[in-house]
Amino acid sequence: MPANGRARFAPGDAPRVAVVGGGIAGLAAATLLAERGARVTLHEREESLGGRLAGRRTLLADGSRVTMSRGFHAFFRQYYNLRGLLRRTDPSLSRLTPLPDYPLRHSGGLTDSFARVPRTPPLSALGFAALSPSFGGRELAAMDVRAALPMFDVRVPEVYARFDGVSATRFLESVRFPTGARHLAFEVFSRSFFADPRELSAAELLLMFHIYFLGSAEGLLFDVPDEPFPQALWEPLGDYLRQLGADVRTGAPVDGVRPCGSGAEVRTGGAAERCDAVVLALDAGGLRQVVAASPELGGPAWRDDVAALRSAPPFLVSRLWLDRPVRADRPGFLGTSGYGGLDNVSVLERYEGEAARWASRTGGSVVELHAYAVDPGADRVRVQAELVGRLREVYPETAAARTIDARHEWHADCPMFPVGSYHRRPAVRGPRPWLVLAGDAVRCDLPVALMERAATTGFLAANALLAGWGVRGQVLWSVPRAGRSAVLRAAAASAAR
Repeated sequence: MPANGRARFAPGDAPRVAVVGGGIAGLAAATLLAERGARVTLHEREESLGGRLAGRRTLLADGSRVTMSRGFHAFFRQYYNLRGLLRRTDPSLSRLTPLPDYPLRHSGGLTDSFARVPRTPPLSALGFAALSPSFGGRELAAMDVRAALPMFDVRVPEVYARFDGVSATRFLESVRFPTGARHLAFEVFSRSFFADPRELSAAELLLMFHIYFLGSAEGLLFDVPDEPFPQALWEPLGDYLRQLGADVRTGAPVDGVRPCGSGAEVRTGGAAERCDAVVLALDAGGLRQVVAASPELGGPAWRDDVAALRSAPPFLVSRLWLDRPVRADRPGFLGTSGYGGLDNVSVLERYEGEAARWASRTGGSVVELHAYAVDPGADRVRVQAELVGRLREVYPETAAARTIDARHEWHADCPMFPVGSYHRRPAVRGPRPWLVLAGDAVRCDLPVALMERAATTGFLAANALLAGWGVRGQVLWSVPRAGRSAVLRAAAASAAR
């Protein structure tokens, strides 16, 4: 990014940019480009913005109009760049509300909490171990401390060179990490990638440990939108883009991209539109599809790497509108382990205004269940029924509740980060000067993950284009790219020799 470049384009000098994908990454890229004066067209194939955090209106059996989304997402306080995007329409982030805790429960009876864990590293990690019932003294004493030291000095991107060839499960076994803590905490984290920890790259798990425990002082508490995603986040951001002059198109899939002169031609709906640059801000499956339909886009090696991107196994979001409330002491969000396929339970009226109004009017509860990394061959109706049965184990009072209505969302479009895949992930800069990529499937050499990786790569993609045009980009923030404790860094370096 040129430090003394222009602040924005002159009115007659603005390039045309096609942003393909209206999820977090595409919205971040489109927002920064439009703010700098580029003529942006945002193409989103679905009828609403938000990507994997989109929502749609639906009518319940009792006549209530509600919003169904693809499930609970935690807006951690380390998501600096995502929060910067949201501040465009909500400067004080008043549409986010904090949840007081992030409890984790194992079916064997162990329960962890993050409410009292210190936030300052390394006390955050040490405090979690001291306060957690899943860390027994005997198991802690049996840990291989030397093998565990790399957890305390995670460096990006070096962590991928060292640990991308090992699975998360294998790394934890090599450390002799306490079994209870492994199932209760790290399995929950790995499954937040919608992946089985036996397949997930250990580098991604170590990166998560760095982001939330040793690289930042925000801890593991988080905020959530106080209304459904469309109303709280994406509709205001779409309006903001239109005010900046962007052409925001929903229900507008892109069929392909081809080079055209010094820029590109985007094919959509049978028409072809010229542009000076393209941002492909798509999920792994969408990127594979567009590149496959664009034979002139990139050489064989780059195209093979895109084709090799994997999507995680299917996941299920079940939302139930019950005729009676769950117990008043149930948290807004509960992570679970050992309950079959059930990964977490949310009680939406604890934090979402729409659900709270429905619960107040009817005397009921709105409960959401997640199952990640479901066997692709599983009977979906049976999985849905199993989740409801598991809910009754976790919250027994729901056994007597009548389900007024239910919605079940199945998807399989999250990126998979299997062992040994990092070097093949496409980078932000594409094979043409006018082509950039963004999204949580894109390689990023900053310590970011999940939604924050999507937002960060979106801004990085816009920065890359702006730098080529001599226009200032945006400063980005992340947790430190290495461990914060000099003592632990030295110990980890010694162990690596």
